[in-house]
Amino acid sequence: MKRELRYGLAALPRRPVLALVAWSVPEALPAAVLGVAVARAVDDGFLAGRPLVGLAWLAALLAAGAVGAAGARQVFRRLGEVVEPFRDDLVRLVVGGALRRAVAGRPDDGAVARLTRQVEIVRDTYAGLIVVCRGFLVTVVGAVLGLLAVAPAVVPLILPPFALGCGLFVATLGVAAGRQRAAVRADERLAAAAGGVLAGVRDVVARGAEEHAARLVAGPVAEQAAAERALAGVAALRTLCFAVGGWLPLVAVLAAGPWLSARGVSAGAVMGGLTYVLFGLQPALNRLFSGLGGSGLRYVVTLGRLLDAASEPAPAIAVPRGPGVTLRGVTFAYGPHAEPVLRGLDLDVPGGDHLAVVGPSGIGKSTLAALVCGLLRPAAGTVRAAERVLIPQEAYVFTGTVRDNLAYLWPSATASHIERAAADVGAASLVQRLGGLDATLDPAALSAGSGSCSRWPGRTCRRHRWPCSTRPPATSTRRPSGAPRRRSRPGPAP
Repeated sequence: MKRELRYGLAALPRRPVLALVAWSVPEALPAAVLGVAVARAVDDGFLAGRPLVGLAWLAALLAAGAVGAAGARQVFRRLGEVVEPFRDDLVRLVVGGALRRAVAGRPDDGAVARLTRQVEIVRDTYAGLIVVCRGFLVTVVGAVLGLLAVAPAVVPLILPPFALGCGLFVATLGVAAGRQRAAVRADERLAAAAGGVLAGVRDVVARGAEEHAARLVAGPVAEQAAAERALAGVAALRTLCFAVGGWLPLVAVLAAGPWLSARGVSAGAVMGGLTYVLFGLQPALNRLFSGLGGSGLRYVVTLGRLLDAASEPAPAIAVPRGPGVTLRGVTFAYGPHAEPVLRGLDLDVPGGDHLAVVGPSGIGKSTLAALVCGLLRPAAGTVRAAERVLIPQEAYVFTGTVRDNLAYLWPSATASHIERAAADVGAASLVQRLGGLDATLDPAALSAGSGSCSRWPGRTCRRHRWPCSTRPPATSTRRPSGAPRRRSRPGPAP
């Protein structure tokens, strides 16, 4: 839970937050004036036999409410400036994680659901948490200032139990989040078990296997029921926390009435203190509990799923002791339900050796090349390779900057790295002619006017002696100008 809270706090933009704070000041006016107006209306107005004075103080309360409404209107107008950048960050997080897994050969079927549903859930709950927490702080600050103005002697009777209730509630949030996650997992297991049984209900009835089917779902049903009971226990704890923070201050003020009166606290001041509790602190506490207990838990659980999915570590590339390629038990399939293209493959290619993989289309030649070069991740097994270079059958250029085209497999490459690599393969003049690393490329214009782009891979391999160079299989008989030719070796064909 701490990770999700830190992520949300770090995403708060400074200027919009300062604007929210500034417009929260007028919104705090009604909370501060509430008890003062009631106390003055009672003491200086109605109890003193001057009803017009009492009505005037109540009218002042209405005016303060109008000022607070104007501030609240501006707060909600500024809320989008805080929430929408947070949503954009989440979209980039989800899309980036999905693309990284897809490039690694692990397509993510849940990315669409995270992007279209879970991101919106986090966005809405994030906005709700901002509104609830900000409103709570505004009300508490206003009420404390009002209590100090009306009767400072009442403050020790109200604030300690109120703070105790808040602290107890915060202490239960971790337990509530854990039980909420357990309930979600139990629901998923129950749905999976029940779905499997219902999908085969005809076979179950035909074979008279109703008891066996019932046993299959009995465990998930019991787990889901236990998870719901655990959530109900959290709700009971929340009610107890509200009783401590919301009702105990009221009881304390009423019980201390004679003691307060003996120390010169007027009846209006006591009523003002009760007003702050009943119409200020209690509603604020209730909104806080409802917001954090509902939206807060959904925010933590859903954002945690997004962060877990996006932060899955990239596969570590093991480097062999000597130059060459070693594959052990490599299995790879394009999708969790697809037939594996490679299954349990073991392969050793010593340094300095040559290997040609031949065969009809679809047997996995391109897949093997991508696995060796680290562009795909095996579902099982290990791939160990020294420094590698991939020689594409045809040059591929996409619309984007020169930097994007040259470093799309190494996004963290610096300008010096790219410029040195371009110079090493004899492409420095081409980069300059195109306008530098930040110039935008037009693939059609480049292929028409700069055929040398297809010679970059060949120049790269001839100029450098990489321990491992890999070339995908040809898909046509046309060979780009300058591309390296395979050398034939004596002996029988592989």
